[in-house]
Amino acid sequence: MSGWAGLIAGLALAAVQQGPPPEPFPDPAIWWSPEVPRPPSELEPLYNRRLGRNEQPTPIDNGVEPLLYRLWGLQPLQSQIVKRGELIVEVWARPARGVRQAVVRVTLRRDGRAFVQARAGLGCCTPEIGRRVDINAELADVQIAPLKQVPTDPAWSQPRSVIVDYGGGAVSALCVDGVSWDVTLLVSGQARHLRRACDDAEVGSIAQVLSAAIGAAAGRDPRFDAVLPRGTDFSRQAAAYQALIGSGGRLIPGESNRPQPPAVPIPPDEPPPENVSPPSGS
Repeated sequence: MSGWAGLIAGLALAAVQQGPPPEPFPDPAIWWSPEVPRPPSELEPLYNRRLGRNEQPTPIDNGVEPLLYRLWGLQPLQSQIVKRGELIVEVWARPARGVRQAVVRVTLRRDGRAFVQARAGLGCCTPEIGRRVDINAELADVQIAPLKQVPTDPAWSQPRSVIVDYGGGAVSALCVDGVSWDVTLLVSGQARHLRRACDDAEVGSIAQVLSAAIGAAAGRDPRFDAVLPRGTDFSRQAAAYQALIGSGGRLIPGESNRPQPPAVPIPPDEPPPENVSPPSGS
């Protein structure tokens, strides 16, 4: 009897050590067919846009691959479909010292609403973005007005990549302590991209664009603000650019300059997409 008791006790102990039986796998059909809720406009302002019958994708050439956008929690700019009267302004900030980076994307829809998606994080050393800070918010009217002026800024007629010619020769900027900037403007049928090193005159040439975009994100999260401690203040850089022009200097195409991506035909207006609500009062 004692032998049977020992065997039963041993089997019970083994069962306890093995733990509970594994749970069965879920139904594959249910696993791959979940209900996907519609994201809010703050997260995806242009959700579920599709190219129309006569529309072509707008070429994007700003050096940011679609996969990198996804690592930062953003829809690739290459997949964004912008209609007449809409725009996207995107700014990438890359400080020369350290691995902290930031990206700000501002979307203005033709229903009059505008949204900011901003990210900050450590772009180094791991496949994912470390300590990522996310901002997704709708803009107030006072922040929308400067965005409407961005497409008419004279900066978009400048070369994509530049060096500073002070009148006696050109000098390439060496970004040792500062921030390098990439700015992209996407409107219906066309995209423009500018890259500026941390030279004050270079950055000053796009000061208004930077102020409008970064101003949409500043003040919403102190962790984001710590990456760009000067916020929207580009007065020093703007003054340096004006001094350059006033002294007979200019920005000339750099060695890495290349043509902007081509424009594509814009088809006639179509009814507003489902995710765009009519302006209030209409």
